[in-house]
Amino acid sequence: MQMSAWWAVIGLFLIAATAALIYAQAILMPVVLSFMLALTFSPVRRAAEKVGIPSGITAALIVTGLFALVVALIVTLSQPVRSYMTEAPQLLQEAQDKLSAVSSTMESVAEAGEEIEEVTNGAAEETQTVVIKEPNPITKLATTAPRVMAQVVLVLVLLFFILASGDMFYEKIVHSIGTFKDKRRAVQIFRDIEAKLSRYFFIITVINAGLGVAIGTAMWLLGMPNPLLFGVIAFIFNFVPYVGAISGVFISFAVGLLTFDTVTQAALAGFIYFFLTSFEGQFVTPYAVGKRLKLNTVVVFLAVAFWGWLWSVIGMIVAMPLLIALRVFSEHVPPLRGLGDFLSARHAERDDKAEEKEQDSAPATGDMVPAE
Repeated sequence: MQMSAWWAVIGLFLIAATAALIYAQAILMPVVLSFMLALTFSPVRRAAEKVGIPSGITAALIVTGLFALVVALIVTLSQPVRSYMTEAPQLLQEAQDKLSAVSSTMESVAEAGEEIEEVTNGAAEETQTVVIKEPNPITKLATTAPRVMAQVVLVLVLLFFILASGDMFYEKIVHSIGTFKDKRRAVQIFRDIEAKLSRYFFIITVINAGLGVAIGTAMWLLGMPNPLLFGVIAFIFNFVPYVGAISGVFISFAVGLLTFDTVTQAALAGFIYFFLTSFEGQFVTPYAVGKRLKLNTVVVFLAVAFWGWLWSVIGMIVAMPLLIALRVFSEHVPPLRGLGDFLSARHAERDDKAEEKEQDSAPATGDMVPAE
């Protein structure tokens, strides 16, 4: 009975935590993203401190660089996206005409839908139809942009203060822990999470940049419009596992359908996008990331789906870093090592033994651990 009550409390806590994540997403999303970026750039800030560069200057440079990157992406994407959204009704009609010309099944479904509509209208002739006119995509974008920019500014400002404060957060957490052994373990956990996240984001960013160049070049050779746009889309979308690649394939096929005369040419554009992302996902990323950052693919997919449901695109982006941080944390806490093995890829725990032995024999790094 006590065990049942314990699991009931855990279940209620998880439900309440999920509800809180949904309800407070406007503030939690930028805060979580800021801390993820702070963990990623902390090694850079710490290396700059060793050569005499203050944390405030390093933080300002990092935030300025990220802001410049955001502005560059907005400038690159704004004109093509605005053009596509303005011509969306006409483009959708053209795409429907091309698909209906080669798909008799779709025509049959459309005819069946019309017959159902006629029967429905005949059965309820006196029913008054109310048409709700929704705002056009440009209006939606204009109303959403200020909120998105406010969250971007919040992320960058909070990131600046976290980086400029140096190791203050780590020191506060360490000082609140009792024994020297626990302090040492806490430092190891933080430093290991920093190292893993920094390596992950650096490798993934380089790979995504190369993938963007490859896809942009391929689309240019195919004669697709705005090949630079496809390169930027590939670069951004590939930060989201699985969903990003599928979305890119769909966009390539849709734009190809509007650009070329035949569906075959449009399918070729989607296939090339699929081939390049599949090659990157199956060969390039596993080789570059290495076994220490490999995760259970089923868990990754479920995490992306769950966080995407919670926080949309931002949730899908932070899903992988959160999994990496959770796995690193579980590796350092003996009761949670089973969870770490579950989160890792197949046989990855065998590759961790040598590194764990080195960590156990090595002295704790950093100056934040006080002597007993």
